Parts: sequence; C-alpha cells; structure tokens
Amino acid sequence: MASFALAFGTATKNKDGKIIEAFFPTPVLNPSDSLVSALADVVGYQGGNEAFEVEAAQCAAIASAFAAADEQAAASFATKAAESNQPLVLAILATDEKPASVAEGFLKLQLISHRLAKPHGIVLDGIFGLLHNIAWTNQGPIDLPELAERQMEARLKGETLTVDCVDKFPKMVDYVVPAGVRIADTARVRLGAHVGEGTTVMHEGFINFNAGTEGVSMVEGRISAGVMVGNGSDIGGGASIMGTLSGGGQIVISIGENSLLGANAGLGFPLGDRCTIESGLYVTAGTKVSMLDANGQEVETVKARDLAGKTDLLFRRNSVTGKIECLTNKSAVELNAELHANN
Repeated sequence: MASFALAFGTATKNKDGKIIEAFFPTPVLNPSDSLVSALADVVGYQGGNEAFEVEAAQCAAIASAFAAADEQAAASFATKAAESNQPLVLAILATDEKPASVAEGFLKLQLISHRLAKPHGIVLDGIFGLLHNIAWTNQGPIDLPELAERQMEARLKGETLTVDCVDKFPKMVDYVVPAGVRIADTARVRLGAHVGEGTTVMHEGFINFNAGTEGVSMVEGRISAGVMVGNGSDIGGGASIMGTLSGGGQIVISIGENSLLGANAGLGFPLGDRCTIESGLYVTAGTKVSMLDANGQEVETVKARDLAGKTDLLFRRNSVTGKIECLTNKSAVELNAELHANN
C-alpha cells in the first residue's frame, strides 16, 4: 500500500466542527508499506488521499505502528497525544495531488518547511482557495467569525487576546524551526517556506510559502511565492523578487548560486549563477538590456528573458544614458552566439 506522505498531529476546529488548521510535528515522506498498512488497520483507511479524525484511545496503536517502522519521534508524539484534549488527525496521502482538505494542505506546507520537499517539488495547486483567513493569536488559531466573542470573553477574564496576524498562512516557526537558521522577525517567514541550513533572514527579509533558499543566504529583501534562491546567494535590503502571485504568472523565477540581488533591486526573470544586479535596478523579463563587450562597447540589445539562467552576468544602469547594461566575463560576442545557438 504505497503512499506519498503521511503524518499524525493535532488540529483546531471552529464551532461548526470544521478543521481550520493542523499541526504535524513529524511528517513522513514516502512511508513504508508496512507503516501505511498498520495505520490503515487503526483508522480504516482504504486508499487515496484522506484525513482521519482520531480518538485518544487509538493513539497507542498509532504509536506502536510508528515505533515498528522506526519512526521514533512520531511514536513519542502519538504516545503523548493520548493524554491530550485537542482534536487529533491522521493524514495519509497516497499520491501527490492538489490538496482537497485543510489537513492535507497544512501537511504539504509542513513537508516543505521541514525540508522534506522543495518548492515546486510537490503539488500545491488550489491551496490559496482551500485555506481561509484565520486570526493567529496568543491563544492559538481562531476562526474569524468567532474572534469578536473570544476577545470579549478574554477581556471579561481580565486577559488580552493578542492577534498577531489575520492570514491564510501562519508563521513557520509556530510549526517548525529548521536547523541552522536565524530569523530576526519570525512573522516574516510563512509556513510553507523552505529555509535552507545556513540562511539568515534579517528584520526586513521575507520568505513566502512555496519559496525559499537552498542553503547559506543572507535575506534582507523579499522572496515571493514560488521563488527559489540558490546556495550562497544574497538578497539585499529592500530588494524584491517577482513571484507567481505578483505578476510573474507561471514563470518559475529563481536565483542561481553565489549571486547577489543588490539593495532595493528587483528581479523578474530566472537569474543564473554568479550574477549581480546592482543596487536600485529592477530588471523584469521584458527589460531591454545592452550587451557590452570587453571594451565597454555595445554589441546588441536583448530582452532580459533571453539571459535567463546565464552565468557570470553583471547588470547595471548607465548613469549618463540611463540604459541598462550587461557585462560578462565572457565576451558579449561569445554570449550572443550562445543565445542564438538554437535559433
């Protein structure tokens, strides 16, 4: 009974009994057939993608199934869950398809933030419409129609209900803190972000869901949804990368390794390895770029999209003419031949 992923965790329900979020501390990618079969016996799983509400009395059997599969962290959590009053949920995904329930959506977001999957590595189609806005508070997630009543109840007890944000996606660190990262303002990294080991996200840095970094990076600007930044590349203060939710459409915009997006710069096409966009320069896919040779003479004008994925490029704006120029450690003539090789 092969499966794509599974996880056991807690859930939050609204007054109508509907799950509005789910916490999966130990998701399992590509679980063994024996583990899936053992869990299927507990909850009556027949196949497909499904989320099951679990009773506390079932936790011992679930813990045993995880322990037998050598998933000790999951087994420990299931043992402790038997004493919890929180709603419990087991999600089993036979295939990687668009999530059909809130629990499935939260599991997939957590797979990415646990670094078990990479952005664009699993199907998240429709997740933005599947989830709805939640008040994320110091007393946990609260469905928006219930917020006013909960605020009044808290005040009558002499308490303050603090609303950190109203959003479809909570902050990542309330669900997982990946090893080897530093995040100055945790509210600026959404659940579903992939934060590579060695990444530092400074106070103005931002990483959206289904986006992130491969490894060591300094993030002081915005990594929008769908964008992946390669190891060793830095995003300067105030810089912006156009994502699939902000005008990039279906184009997967990325940055290669050891590249730099300067302070207050912008990017709207896939940038290759060892490239630099100077501070304050926004280069979109349709931007006209003058290619310069080793003597600084213009050879040709191309659109930035024609340079997608090319290595060792420096983009700058000529302070006299205002033209956007591109220099390379290759000659512009060599690069031009490479660009037109498949014409």
